[in-house]
Amino acid sequence: MKEHYYLDNAATSWPKPEPVYTTMDKFFRSYGVNPGRGDHEMAVEAENMVSETRRMLAAFFDFGGDPNRVVFTQNATDSLNIALYGLLNEGDHVVTTRLEHNSVLRPLNHLQRDHGVDVTFVARDAQGYVDPEDIGRAITPKTKVVVVNHASNVLGSVQDLEAIGKFSREAGSVFVVDTCQSAGVLPIDMDDLGIDVLTFTGHKGLLGPMGIGGMIVAEGIEVRPARVGGTGVDSVSPFHPDAYPYHLEAGTVSVPGIAGLNAAQKWFAELGRQLLGSAASNVSHTQACRAALGHVHAVERAHTERLESAFRDLEGVTVYGPNGVQYRVATLSINIDAMPADQVGAMLDADHHVCVRTGVHCAPLAHKDENTVDKKGTVRFSPGYFTDDEDIDQAIAGVTELVTG
Repeated sequence: MKEHYYLDNAATSWPKPEPVYTTMDKFFRSYGVNPGRGDHEMAVEAENMVSETRRMLAAFFDFGGDPNRVVFTQNATDSLNIALYGLLNEGDHVVTTRLEHNSVLRPLNHLQRDHGVDVTFVARDAQGYVDPEDIGRAITPKTKVVVVNHASNVLGSVQDLEAIGKFSREAGSVFVVDTCQSAGVLPIDMDDLGIDVLTFTGHKGLLGPMGIGGMIVAEGIEVRPARVGGTGVDSVSPFHPDAYPYHLEAGTVSVPGIAGLNAAQKWFAELGRQLLGSAASNVSHTQACRAALGHVHAVERAHTERLESAFRDLEGVTVYGPNGVQYRVATLSINIDAMPADQVGAMLDADHHVCVRTGVHCAPLAHKDENTVDKKGTVRFSPGYFTDDEDIDQAIAGVTELVTG
């Protein structure tokens, strides 16, 4: 029996690949100094690692532009605040959806209340899918930004970025995408999808540590910096540099966090090369990671399908979101009759050692549309790549016991 059966990977992935732990420890002990802030060997090694990570992430997301436009931040909330506040002005219009996380909703609400930005929230269907045509109809001549999440952190539904991006591109709007629930699980081709600003966090599907995130800003898209200060370059200038990545990076970046992302990127590539076998010779980082992502998604979907099938067979259990063959990530929300979600989560933890996430998951509009706010949200199960059959068996047994008494 395990101490914990962890099914909360939509909040943060756990455990991490072993190289993430060892690399962070080793690199920080050996080269944990300011990158690019000196000519000595330690500073150069730190800067080389940071630059290598930018290149790998650019390839991972199929971004063909300058890797220096991969900008490191604290997390995706930080990235989305930088993007939205750095793109929008009084009188601008934004199109978004009712599925968004508060990392999008709250900045937009503040921009609407405090800075005269107009916001349209597009509805979705019962399974959690937004019709791209509805996005297109919501766009006006004043629409500066279209911002959506790729995958819902409540329902697991995956949006059609290609179609949404086409509407945004035709209107001349900036297309901003929150990839928190899809990066590291689904292939994302930034260039082909027409994404202008891609935001990511390190600690979920990308299998890195907490406290590191980032954004990729396409060529020709300029974002006002949220913070200015030290960069280690052009220090005699009275103003912050315009050149990327410094334009959006002020102060010292998280070297341990970036080292963790670096190790995770290499883990994805190595997994992909193992899966490709003899065909792996001379494959690029992008190709190797694509092979890994296909495998990761299949593993996680298989776990979700087991949970969904078992829960739908239980009387009194409501399963929300996609069903059948609809394109999704491994996030599944349920409720049990009239039991508040937090009570279900507490009992699963106390009696069965199953770790799930309950509440409204920082996505209040998604829960309002599901009429789950009065139930204190939902009980969210989110398997990860390192979830095994024992974890799934325990979760099913726990929910079954709660239902049957």
